[in-house]
Amino acid sequence: MKRIAALYILAFLAAKSAFAFDSFTVSDIRIDGLSRIAPGTVFTYLPIEKGDALTSERAEAAVRALYKTGFFKDVALARQGDILVISVKERPQISKIAIRGNKDIKEDDLLKGLKGIGLAEGESYDPLKLSEVRDELTHQYYNRGKYNVSVKTSTVNLDRNRVEIAINIAEGKAAKIKHLNIVGNATFSDKDIEGEFESSPSNWTSWYSKDDQYSREKLSGDLEKLQSFYMDRGYADFNVESTQVSISPDKRKMYVTADIEEGEVYKVTDVKLTGTLILREDDLRKLIQIKPGETFSRKKIEQSVDAITAALSNIGYAFAEVNPLPAIDKDKREVELNLFINPGKRVYVRRIVFKGNLRTKDEVLRREMRQLEGSWYSQAAIDRSRIRLQRLGYFSKVEIETPKVPGSEDQVDVAVNVEEQNSGQFNFGLGYSQVQGMIISAGVTQNNFFGTGDRISINAQRSAYLQRYSLSYFEPYLTDDGIGIGYDIQHSKFDAGQSNLAAYLSSTDSFDIYLGFPITESDTINTQIGVNKTLITGNTLLGTPQPIIDYLDNLGHRTFHTWNVQLSWAHDTRNRFWNPTRGSLQSVSLNVTMPGSTVQYYKFAYQFAQYLRMTDSLTFYGHLSVGYGDTWKDPKSVLADPAAVGHDRYMANLGGLPFFENFYAGGVSDVRGFRDNTIGPYYVFNPAVCPPTDKNCRWPLGGSIKTTASAEIIFPTPFVKENNDSTRLSAFLDVGNVFRNNLCTGTYCGDYRSWDASQLRASIGLSFQWRAPVGPIVINFARPIRKQKGDDTETIQFMFGNTF
Repeated sequence: MKRIAALYILAFLAAKSAFAFDSFTVSDIRIDGLSRIAPGTVFTYLPIEKGDALTSERAEAAVRALYKTGFFKDVALARQGDILVISVKERPQISKIAIRGNKDIKEDDLLKGLKGIGLAEGESYDPLKLSEVRDELTHQYYNRGKYNVSVKTSTVNLDRNRVEIAINIAEGKAAKIKHLNIVGNATFSDKDIEGEFESSPSNWTSWYSKDDQYSREKLSGDLEKLQSFYMDRGYADFNVESTQVSISPDKRKMYVTADIEEGEVYKVTDVKLTGTLILREDDLRKLIQIKPGETFSRKKIEQSVDAITAALSNIGYAFAEVNPLPAIDKDKREVELNLFINPGKRVYVRRIVFKGNLRTKDEVLRREMRQLEGSWYSQAAIDRSRIRLQRLGYFSKVEIETPKVPGSEDQVDVAVNVEEQNSGQFNFGLGYSQVQGMIISAGVTQNNFFGTGDRISINAQRSAYLQRYSLSYFEPYLTDDGIGIGYDIQHSKFDAGQSNLAAYLSSTDSFDIYLGFPITESDTINTQIGVNKTLITGNTLLGTPQPIIDYLDNLGHRTFHTWNVQLSWAHDTRNRFWNPTRGSLQSVSLNVTMPGSTVQYYKFAYQFAQYLRMTDSLTFYGHLSVGYGDTWKDPKSVLADPAAVGHDRYMANLGGLPFFENFYAGGVSDVRGFRDNTIGPYYVFNPAVCPPTDKNCRWPLGGSIKTTASAEIIFPTPFVKENNDSTRLSAFLDVGNVFRNNLCTGTYCGDYRSWDASQLRASIGLSFQWRAPVGPIVINFARPIRKQKGDDTETIQFMFGNTF
C-alpha cells in the first residue's frame, strides 16, 4: 500500500510540474523514449485520444495511468503546438533471476511465488518490489518452520537497459517441536489422538521422517485430522477452542498447545433423501454408509456423499451436488441427517479433443477412450480413459478437462492434454549379478512405431552363462475391439553349470505367435502357439550328473522338437505399473506340448499379488506363486512299445517334466537369503566321498512343483523426497521350495519326492530396489530363519542392470 501511495504522489507531482499551460485540443500524440515497449502498448493504457480536450485533470490521470503500468520510472508531458508529447524512461527489463542457497524449496516453486507478486524474467524491474521479494520468500520458509532464514537481494545493471537480480538465501535449520500438548482430551489418550499426526516431538525416527520439523501447513493438517478423529467417532460438536504456538529465543524450538472441547457422542436417528433423486431411492440407500441407530461419523457421511455423487456423475449428471444437512438435538444427543440431492442438468459429451500428441496419431489415443462422443457424461469412463492412456507409456503427463460448451447447459467437451515422452530407445548397458556375473546388453525398442502404437524390439544379451538374441513385434489393435497379435523370434545359449544348476549346455531356437483378447477393463486372455528346437549337450568340462547323462544319447547330446500351445488369463487392477500402492495382479497360465513333440508335458503356473495401502506412507504387499508340471503321455504306452528307445523309457518310468523345464527357487528375486536356484531337489555326484550335507557336493536339479510366497511392508525410503516412485524399500518374509524332481532316484536327492510343508525354507530381511538411470538395481539383506544342513545361504544379494 505504501508503494502504491508513493506511486500516486510521484505521478501527481509529475503531472503538476508538467503542465503549466492552458488546456488544448490534442491533434496528435507522440511518445518519446521507447526502446523495448511498443507504442501500441502505451496507447492501450493511455486515457487520451486524438481530438480530446486536454485539461490538467486529464493530464494527471494520464500520468497516473502510465505509472501504474509499472513499465516506466519517469513520465513527463509536454506540448508542441497542438501535439501532445509524452516523454518516458522505461524501467529496466529483468534479464535473469538467480536464486542461490535454496535446498528445502525447489527453485521452480520459489519463482512461482515471485511471479505472483509481479517479479519474473522478461518483466519490468521495480526496485520497490525487492522488499516484497524478501517478505514473500521469508513467508514461504516460515511456513516450513525455518525461522532463522535470511534472504538478501542485490541487482547488477546490464547493457541495453537490463538488470539481473540475485537472491541469496541462508535457510538455516528448521525449528523443531519440543513439546506437543493436547489439553481437554478426557476420553482418548494423547497416543491415540496423535497416531496419524504429521507433527511430533523429536524422537528416534525423526532423523529421516522429519516429523519434528514445525510447519504451519503440517499443524493445520494435524488439527483437521484431530477434528476428523473425534467427529468420526460420534463427537458431532467437537471443537478446537484455541491453538498456542510459541518459539524459543533462538528460534530453534517450538512449543505447541491445542485446547479442545470433546463434546458428547451423538447417535443418528434418521437418514433422509430429499431433492431430485433421479435414481430409485432403494438404489441410493445402498450407497449410504451410515444407518439410523449408528454412532455419528463424518467419514461415513462423506463416503455416502461421494458414492451418490459418483453414481450420478456416471449417468450424465456431471455437476450433481449432494449436501448433507444435519439437524442436531443437543439435549437428546441425536442427529437427524438429510442428504439433499441437486443433480443439475444431465450432460452429454459433444466432442473429444486431443492436444500435445505431436507424434502419436489421434486414433491411438481415441481407441483407449472409454468416454465416447455423443454419449452421456461418465466420470468413471473418463477416469478409466486417463488410466489407460497413462499405461501406454507414451506420455509423461495425461490431463483431462471437461469444459462446458459456451451457450449450453447440457454439453461439455472432453479435452485430453498429453505430454509426449520418448517411446523409442536404444539401450546399451552393463550390469552385474551374483549368478550371471557381468551382463552386457544392447537393444533397440520402439513402443510407438511411427505413432501407431505398435511395438517392435531387437535385443541382445550376454552374461557368464546366457546368450540371448531376440526380435519381437506386437500390434495391440489388430481389430477395433482390442485384439492384439504378436510375434517373437529368439535364439539362446545356456550354460546351466555356471548358474548353480546341474552341468549341461543347451541351445534353443524358437518362434511364437500370440493373440491377446481383452475381456473386461481388467481382464485379458492370451493364447500362444510356438515351435522350438532345443539341443542338450553334456558338459564334459564340469561333469554332467549321471541322471542327465542317462537322459541323453550315446554321443552325450539330444535334440528336442516341441510344438507348444499356451493359454493364460490375467487380471490387473494395480494403480500403476511400477511401485503400486493398491490393487492386485492375478495370472493363470497353462502350457502344453502337442502330439508329435519329442517330449509331451504340461506346465501350470499361478501368481497372485496384492497391494494394500495401510497408511499414507505404508503399503502391504503379498505375493503367492505356484507352479506344477508333469507328462501327459501315458507311461504304460511307452513301456509297451518295443521301439521306444532308452531315453523315452527312462522318462516314462519317472514321469514329471524334462529336466530342462524344471522349476527352481532361491535367489535375489525368489526366496531371498538362499543362493540362486539352489533350494529344492539336488544330485550328489559322489556320496561316498562327498556327503549331501556339504553344499559343495550338490548339483541342483529343480523340480516339477514350486511353491513360494512373500509378505512385505513397503515404507518410505530414507533421504528420498516424497512422491518419488523410482525407489522401494521393504521389510520381507519369504517362504518356499521346489519338490518332486523326475531325475531324483535313490537316496541322493533329499526328501523331495512330493510337496511337504516341513521342507519349506523361510527368510526375513530388507530389500531395496531403485529404477536408476543406468538400469534397475536390487540389493537384499536377508537372514534365513528356516533352513537345513547343506543349504547354500547368502546374507547380501544384489543385481545391477538386469530386469526385475
